Amino acid sequence: MSRLFVALQYLLPQHALSRVIHWATRIEVVWFKNLIIRMFVRAFRVDMSEALNPDPTSYRHFNEFFTRALAHGCRQLPPTNGSVACPVDGTISLSGRVSQGMLIQAKDRRYLAADLLGDERMAAQFEDGNFVTIYLAPYNYHRIHMPVRGRLREMRYLPGRLFSVNAATVRSVPRLFARNERVVCRFETDIGQVAMVLVGALNVGSIETVWAGEVAPGRPRVRAAVHYGEPAIELPMGAEMGRFNMGSTVILLFARDRVQAADHLRPGTVVRMGESIGQTTERAAGQPDRESV
Repeated sequence: MSRLFVALQYLLPQHALSRVIHWATRIEVVWFKNLIIRMFVRAFRVDMSEALNPDPTSYRHFNEFFTRALAHGCRQLPPTNGSVACPVDGTISLSGRVSQGMLIQAKDRRYLAADLLGDERMAAQFEDGNFVTIYLAPYNYHRIHMPVRGRLREMRYLPGRLFSVNAATVRSVPRLFARNERVVCRFETDIGQVAMVLVGALNVGSIETVWAGEVAPGRPRVRAAVHYGEPAIELPMGAEMGRFNMGSTVILLFARDRVQAADHLRPGTVVRMGESIGQTTERAAGQPDRESV
């Protein structure tokens, strides 16, 4: 059955279908949006006690419910200095090291960091560094937060396909994360360069950042890069930096010898925004890497 699902995705009008979902999730007709929200809460057993607004029928439309804010104090940042905070609620797909310019997608499947990031010079900054891939299921909290304090230096929109990012598709579709539509955000931090890649997927209506609003899907669908100088857009650890309007995947990349990944980051591990996913190394305690791309 999973093979059939993967095969169908090559034939589906992925962007047209996602545009329909984008429209439907913003319908404000009360009976329609309440029906969809109630069905979703029941099907995925959504814990509304964690929401800032716990009444699912009080949201204007499904997307506002889907990207709901968490209640204050619902997530805690790491208490230890030098920790790296998980940016999202989700499940670890993979974590590892960027080796010979490549990241691991799944068993026997690898892809180039340069293809993922859309820039060879940027990719070179993460050679031999760590990466973490986190999958957000439909029932997860869908806002994205900063893993460390960072100053935004570049944002890239990279158009592409919209394959599903569930486990079956990730195992089957070559270079999936480097083929799907995505937004790449590069930050200068106290532990060197950090990249956050927000990967679009089937039915993901859009990807937003707090400084630019809706970035994907771009109009027109062409590559675009924006560089940010001074005064810098600076976000503290734990600050919201973006959101998925429907679920997808976040990929974090850290420069070499800057972060020691936590031992529990194994495929299938459930993580929550704010928990520690790594510790900075002794080298990272020194001066930050400056912009060089």
